[in-house]
Amino acid sequence: MLYEKIIEIIVYLLSELKANKQLTEVDMHKLENLGYTPNEINTAFSWVYSKIYAGEKIFVNDNKETSSQRFLHDVEQNIISPEGFGYLIQLKELGLISNVDIDLIIDKIMVSSYSKVDSEDMKMIIATYLLDIEEMNDTNSRMMINTNDTIH
Repeated sequence: MLYEKIIEIIVYLLSELKANKQLTEVDMHKLENLGYTPNEINTAFSWVYSKIYAGEKIFVNDNKETSSQRFLHDVEQNIISPEGFGYLIQLKELGLISNVDIDLIIDKIMVSSYSKVDSEDMKMIIATYLLDIEEMNDTNSRMMINTNDTIH
């Protein structure tokens, strides 16, 4: 559940950035009052800062000329709930993922052993996709922050 909460915080932070706020203006106390731990908040901030520091785009900029929307095939609809798919679309509209990312995530779901994917499952799948959780054991890439770590 930890990673899903981090994605929720990242979505919140990106929403704030889209509303022309600076990261320094984000009220961390509000996040704590919503039940997020300091470790979860720091990890989400770390992810955003690491993207900025690496010069990566935070917001995916799909070709805005195309307003095409991905639809689910009947077989995909049997596995991915409307809420789960809606969460994917929400993240795409926010600019966190692209159309290609959606296709890759759906492909990952379809080749896995999922029988039904709701919005909570989707948060976990997206967390593993965005945070590269499989690669977290690599000593050169540590996304999780220890409880005594701070971001300056």
